[in-house]
Amino acid sequence: MTSESGGPRCDRGAGDAAGHLAPTENDALRRFAGIWCRAVHPLATTTMSPDEFEVYLLPLAHRLSAALRGSPFDTEAAYAVGAALVNAQCTEPEALPAILGVIDAHLVSCSSPPGHPSSGPSAAAPSAELPAAPGHEPLAEEHDPLTEEEARARCVRLQHALAAGFVRELRKCERDEQEAISRAALAARTEAEKALHASEAKFQAVFEGAVIGVGIAGLDGEVLVVNDAMARMFGGMDFFRPGRNVTEFVHPDDVPGAHELYRELVNGERDHFRIEKPHYRDDGSELWTNLTVTLLRDSSGAPQYQLALAEDITEHRQLRERLRYEATHDELTGLPNRALFLERLDQVLAAGADAERFGVCYLDLDGFKAVNDSLGHSAGDRMLKAVAKRLQNCVKTPAELIARVGGDEFLALVTGPAAQTDGAGLARRMLAALAEPVRVEGRELRVRASIGVVDGRAGEIGRAEVLRSADITMYRAKAAGGNRYEIADADSNARVIARHSLTNGLPSALEKGEFFIEYQPLVRLTDGTVRGAEALVRWLHPVHGVLGPDQFIPLAEDTGLIVPLGRWVLEQAARQAREWRDADEEDGEPLRVNVNLSPCQLSHPTLVSDTVAVLENAGLCPSALCLEVTENDLIGADESALRPLRQLADLGVDIALDDFGTGYSNLSYLRRLPVSTLKLDRSFTRGMQRAPADPVDVKIVEGIVSLAHTLDLAVTVEGVETAVQAEHLRGLGCDTAQGWYYARPGPPERLHTLALADAS
Repeated sequence: MTSESGGPRCDRGAGDAAGHLAPTENDALRRFAGIWCRAVHPLATTTMSPDEFEVYLLPLAHRLSAALRGSPFDTEAAYAVGAALVNAQCTEPEALPAILGVIDAHLVSCSSPPGHPSSGPSAAAPSAELPAAPGHEPLAEEHDPLTEEEARARCVRLQHALAAGFVRELRKCERDEQEAISRAALAARTEAEKALHASEAKFQAVFEGAVIGVGIAGLDGEVLVVNDAMARMFGGMDFFRPGRNVTEFVHPDDVPGAHELYRELVNGERDHFRIEKPHYRDDGSELWTNLTVTLLRDSSGAPQYQLALAEDITEHRQLRERLRYEATHDELTGLPNRALFLERLDQVLAAGADAERFGVCYLDLDGFKAVNDSLGHSAGDRMLKAVAKRLQNCVKTPAELIARVGGDEFLALVTGPAAQTDGAGLARRMLAALAEPVRVEGRELRVRASIGVVDGRAGEIGRAEVLRSADITMYRAKAAGGNRYEIADADSNARVIARHSLTNGLPSALEKGEFFIEYQPLVRLTDGTVRGAEALVRWLHPVHGVLGPDQFIPLAEDTGLIVPLGRWVLEQAARQAREWRDADEEDGEPLRVNVNLSPCQLSHPTLVSDTVAVLENAGLCPSALCLEVTENDLIGADESALRPLRQLADLGVDIALDDFGTGYSNLSYLRRLPVSTLKLDRSFTRGMQRAPADPVDVKIVEGIVSLAHTLDLAVTVEGVETAVQAEHLRGLGCDTAQGWYYARPGPPERLHTLALADAS
């Protein structure tokens, strides 16, 4: 190795070891060590890096150089250098020729010239890294300078000595290695014998002192030996009496396939298996173990014994079962909870369940919220406990399950061939069980419940569909008055699902402009002219086509969308009334447009301000607008509820009382309502559609018209379908009418096109 200046390179430690030499001699030997390293290192098996190996060679070069120049001449140092090279793992066959070749070619030239001042006692001193050979001290004196021939002759002798030392050390290493191998073999055999004895002792200690049960049995299943821990698990050593066979340890709750696992093990088809296994003790108590069975083979690999390791997990399993019980049962009532019910339902519905039939009952208490609100939640909880106990008593077979799945909601599952009739039967039993009042805090509380019953066959319907159908059917029972059960009906479910779909589509429908308005003429009966029109909103649904207000207005009311939708209808109707007014300005009396108000709109705080803003934006006179409110919406209304209508009436807006006659109030309340028109319900005039007219209907209408006119109220009749009916109403003094006899609802441009034909 060379430095950047081209000279031999060595780390500071090597330089310090030879620091007593003059710089010229030191550089030459460094160069020699570098040449030596490059020639020998690739052939050596040493673990040293090239740099480390060069540092190792430098003191050897010093010794050879000192021996070459020493007086008297002695080759003992060369023997030591040969040994040192063997110790450096330069033992490959090609290494020795390379070592000698470098010495032959470069040692003489790299040694200091004869008579160099550094050729003193210190130059021949051995390096700290290389001690002198035993019994010999390196020569320390140099005398007269050597001739070239003498130096060459000495170099050859040093090479011979180095080779001899190399071979001698190599043989010594081989003898040492052989002796070490012999000693190791003897020690190994001794250790193996000791290990076998120790292993047997350890096995016996582990076997006897193990805290887990250990047992050994033959391949025929006969128990050969068990340790004390195994005996204690099973109640004593008497359990493992002579001749006991593991095939006797069967249990009804063994995991499926346990026998097959055991058969494969004793046949050598598997090496081990692990299962949780229950056992019966002699006293009848139950033991649960975590059991690992391992096959023991002989030296040839043939099955010989079976080794069982058993850990008692009885308490752990009891804790696990307790935690599972708490996770799958309702804390308040002790009934199975929603998680366990769904787990059982999924098992029944799973594919390959042998086409088992099932029935589901969804029970919800009627009016339970009133109990919580009036008596408190503690009373409600006691009521739920009593209800749960009664419902649990309705379960007659293991094929039936009752679960509490919500506040006052319970689900029942019935399985078996007769599940369809059994489900209805269970619903009847539950209603009968709840018929008797529940006594809570000294009060007798009547319990009512609505139940939806669904039945089907496993594999034909999914969990979500079952629960949705049961929920829909339960609410159908509530809508029918409650305290009853209903059987699921596909058509009813479809209607509810469609209703839900429409509800979800309402907000975007208004944004997308899917609503439009049709107008049905209001005809003055005295002269048959069009007095105005009622604005009727329609929904052009992208899937279902044109939908009438009866199909989506209730949904809009439930969702609160009726307020923005109602404002949109009011804006469109006011704008249309302004267009009619502009078009008929020369014809005299402007047309009036009637717009329906829902209960939500009626109670909305911005009703008055919104209406005024719409009229102003449309440039429409308030008298050209009539707002229709149903009679049922105003029955029992207090003054605060009527105030918005009074304010609108004071502004000049007409207020019409729609569906008059369908409510249950007396006629005297008309005097305090801010209405200007009564819209008579069509049920009072059906008897007049054909001659002769029903005299009772005639008298009723005659009385209503007389009363209305006495109160200075106009009378409009809905549902006029024949000319005979229209003539009767005109004769009774009704002011205006609308119905299919005059025209069906249509676009605004057809307002004055009257059919005047009996509706078919």
